[in-house]
Amino acid sequence: MRTWQFFLISLAIALAGFFAARLYQNDYLFFAGYVVLQFIVMATAWNILGGYCGYVNFGSAAFFAMGAYTTVVMTKLPAFANRHLPEGLAEIVTAITPPSMPVLIILGGVVAGLVGLGTGYLTLRLRGVFFAIATLALAVVLQTLIVNWDFVGGSRGAYVIRPATTAWLNINYIEYLFLVMLILVVVALTTARAIERSRLGYGFATIRDDEMAAEACGVPTLRLKLVATTLSGAFMGMAGAPFPYYIGYLEPSSAFGLAYAVNAIAMPMIGGTTSWVGPLVGAVLLGTLQQLATVTISSAVSLLIVGLLLVFFVIIAPNGLIGLFNDFFRRKKPEADEARGAVVKPS
Repeated sequence: MRTWQFFLISLAIALAGFFAARLYQNDYLFFAGYVVLQFIVMATAWNILGGYCGYVNFGSAAFFAMGAYTTVVMTKLPAFANRHLPEGLAEIVTAITPPSMPVLIILGGVVAGLVGLGTGYLTLRLRGVFFAIATLALAVVLQTLIVNWDFVGGSRGAYVIRPATTAWLNINYIEYLFLVMLILVVVALTTARAIERSRLGYGFATIRDDEMAAEACGVPTLRLKLVATTLSGAFMGMAGAPFPYYIGYLEPSSAFGLAYAVNAIAMPMIGGTTSWVGPLVGAVLLGTLQQLATVTISSAVSLLIVGLLLVFFVIIAPNGLIGLFNDFFRRKKPEADEARGAVVKPS
């Protein structure tokens, strides 16, 4: 199937799912569904660098927070312009900010992508555990900067007032955020699938399998890794851009939360890291379980579920659910061929 066909079919399924969800007339469905969709984008973004290239990134929360705080900056610009800029310039800034949600998502993606590019340039000469520690340090440094930046609220956090409805679609704003995230999921999955089937994806696979051998064969490994960090960071930033409107009050501890870093790693590991399907399966499974636990038990159980599932899959299915299914059908195929007489045994 061609990429544009996959995109159109996925978009049609996503829109059908949106209109089906609207039939229930239950806002919580959109609240919970938004989180699951956000997890899918985060898992797919992490997998571009961690799954395709084999570089484990512990700084996912930092890229997510960059997207969220880009939105906070945009929402605070009108008040800043009215106080500190000349009247004419202030009117222009007030007229164009804050921009619409699609523009905020693009801006969040650009900012987080640039941070990813810079991070990659500084750290991608490191490998293994050293690279993982460097990305963790990035999250700590960026959180410290945000905590000490008064313009975005510092450690106190910032309120972002969510409109009740959207003007041009005339639907509840939570439904609008759900729809926007649904489209972002389609774009992220289409991009990941296109990468997987392109020369770029084959280059990523050579890095994952044996980077030294890839370099010896002339593969531009550093350039490919920079592309991977930029794309991965950009999608995480896009996932974070609508978050302030979803949560209403953003503080550093929520944007840089440990849960985002852990979930971004756990979901591809549970689903499978070598295919675009794995992060999708892992995110839907983990996200749904966490939402069910939040409703029926407590939100504090979420990380416990992540930990237990991660330990279970690392022991039972180190290649994730997709790897488990592939192994199962690979074992079944010779048995089926033998049953049909396709396998000829020597006499």
